[in-house]
Amino acid sequence: MESTKAIIVKDTKSEPNLIVVAFRGTTPFDAVQWKTDVDISWYDLPNVGKMHGGFMKALGLLENGGWPKKIDERSQHQYAYYAIREQLREMLKENKDAKFILTGHSLGGALAILFVAMLIFHEEEDLLDKLQGVYTFGQPRVGDEKFGEFMISKLKKYDVKYFRYVYSNDVVPRIPYDDKSLFFKHFSPCLFFNSLYQGQV
Repeated sequence: MESTKAIIVKDTKSEPNLIVVAFRGTTPFDAVQWKTDVDISWYDLPNVGKMHGGFMKALGLLENGGWPKKIDERSQHQYAYYAIREQLREMLKENKDAKFILTGHSLGGALAILFVAMLIFHEEEDLLDKLQGVYTFGQPRVGDEKFGEFMISKLKKYDVKYFRYVYSNDVVPRIPYDDKSLFFKHFSPCLFFNSLYQGQV
């Protein structure tokens, strides 16, 4: 989706030790991004679980509903997942010991953790071995319980840290709801800070 935005920064101009991919959250007057947020249709990935359809489309779900490992590079359309994955591959070639982290706020947090899910789905072991952690801020729920169980086991396998930061009464981490009709679930440790910035896990 053309409205999906991310920035990639590295700690040094050449031979970086750390690369950060930060996904942008919903901007107040962007109708396409709001449409993404409220599209709570399910996208069901076999053997993985169900994920938020709107977020998956924003990340790069193809129009035919698929997630091929590779896409035609001559395509007129840029898909966030594929473009960022290629950029990371190129940057990580500069230093074999380099690591990267993923982060994002709100919608950006959802895209950050779903980016990892797609790396796992595509068995991108070279990238997963270099992924140090995922740190999201005010992230909404992104999938069902089966998806959460899948991610917990895979994050442990690849030794990837994943923390969700939540501030006080922020409503975004509490949606979509986890009631009996929707079944959205969080699956990671939550670092919660109240209005006085006192924290607890």
